[in-house]
Amino acid sequence: MKLSIIVPCYNEEKVVSLFYEEVMKYIGVGKTISDYELIFVNDGSKDQTLSECLKLKDIDSRIVIIEFSRNFGKEAAMLAGLKHAVGDLCVIMDVDLQDPPKLLPEMYNLIVNDKYDSVATYRVDRKGEPPIRSFFARKFYQMINKMSDIDIVDGARDYRMMTRDMVDAIIQMPEYHRFSKGIFSWVGFDTKFLEYENVERVAGETKWSFFKLFKYAIEGLVAFTTFPLRLATFMGLFVSFCGFMYMIFIFLKAIFIGDPVSGFPSLIVIITLMGGIQLIVIGVIGEYLSKTYMESKKRPNFIVKKKY
Repeated sequence: MKLSIIVPCYNEEKVVSLFYEEVMKYIGVGKTISDYELIFVNDGSKDQTLSECLKLKDIDSRIVIIEFSRNFGKEAAMLAGLKHAVGDLCVIMDVDLQDPPKLLPEMYNLIVNDKYDSVATYRVDRKGEPPIRSFFARKFYQMINKMSDIDIVDGARDYRMMTRDMVDAIIQMPEYHRFSKGIFSWVGFDTKFLEYENVERVAGETKWSFFKLFKYAIEGLVAFTTFPLRLATFMGLFVSFCGFMYMIFIFLKAIFIGDPVSGFPSLIVIITLMGGIQLIVIGVIGEYLSKTYMESKKRPNFIVKKKY
């Protein structure tokens, strides 16, 4: 069975050749995986990533290079790779070698021999990550699993091997704002998870800042659950109930005790609290509305400048 290895790249000139050398230890002539193609998706890199990929193509004709017209993001790069892949099986890998190539033969055997539709991976630890980043990552997985109907394993990676049937199902999902971890879970299919210890980058710097990860988390929540909208409704009902009870309290106090002029600080607190709640609710609604607006434009997820 032919394997398509999809590798999104953005400013990764330092690791492209290292990635190729490491992957070649586990695929190729005489290996379990002998029939393959390597699809490097150059996601608008501003360094020499494309040149490094072209050098590899000169020595390996099974390498395919997809060049974007600009930076569209990793999600778009993964989708482009899946759409251009011709293999019976497809696997998505990070070029920084945080996705261990040594797992490829095991993933391949589990699909071919044990008839799984997908073999996914997750990290059992987060060694090397800043503690604050690890904390919020764990909380995100807990939150999305409770709020939505999908189930995402804590520490799950985009590194997974899939059959052609599963890949075709993923490609059929047309949304512009994509959250692949959720999409993988939503389409279903029989999936086997492999665990491994966290691996740090071999070279270069991560492109995922805390702000980008936070934005990506919001994308995932909005894409796979409407719970925040329900929460806004419940919050409105709760605040209205509290306001009604406070009105009864003030009314009874005025009748039985009297009501001298007072309460200015509490009035300010109530106004500020109500204003904050209203802005939060408007923000939640705005987040969903903005996604609806972008989806209605039906813009392509990516534009291919050239394919090598």
